[in-house]
Amino acid sequence: MTSLRGHLLIAAPQLLDPNFRRTVVLVGEHGAEGAMGVVLNRPSGVTVGDAVPPLAELADEDALVYVGGPVQEDAVIVLAEFAHPDRAASIVFSDVGFVPGEIEDPDELGSLPRARVFAGYAGWGPYQLETELEDDAWIVTPALPDDVFTTDPDGLWRSALRRLGGSHAILALLPDDPRVN
Repeated sequence: MTSLRGHLLIAAPQLLDPNFRRTVVLVGEHGAEGAMGVVLNRPSGVTVGDAVPPLAELADEDALVYVGGPVQEDAVIVLAEFAHPDRAASIVFSDVGFVPGEIEDPDELGSLPRARVFAGYAGWGPYQLETELEDDAWIVTPALPDDVFTTDPDGLWRSALRRLGGSHAILALLPDDPRVN
């Protein structure tokens, strides 16, 4: 098994599960025990300042909390860009990683140029993700930091497909509801 940690899972058009339809998921962990990631393009409409005020020091208090997935929706996960990657709980790719769960002093993390707060996560049991990949439910590509911290979450699905080019760029042109095409 090749780990997909640090890759995007772009929902294929035929993936109609409402939890994942037209989502872009960053895979944070992937191994024989399964996989976990966070949905990058589902802002909740609730601000960090309202939902989790203690995290306003890491992510702007007016920033939106993102719905990371349908698993443990009350769990709070923070992804950040680390100036000092060795201070992350774990690095997913490049200098992007998870903020430790218990933070006594945010200054110990060093500079975090960008941070995003997620409620919940996406999870797969052993070999469940591999089965979904065999069923062509996901399109896989390496993640970029700007994917994680996109300022256009509504356009991320399309832009990630366009970046792949070819037939994937054509998929990006599909309307939300093909019946109205």
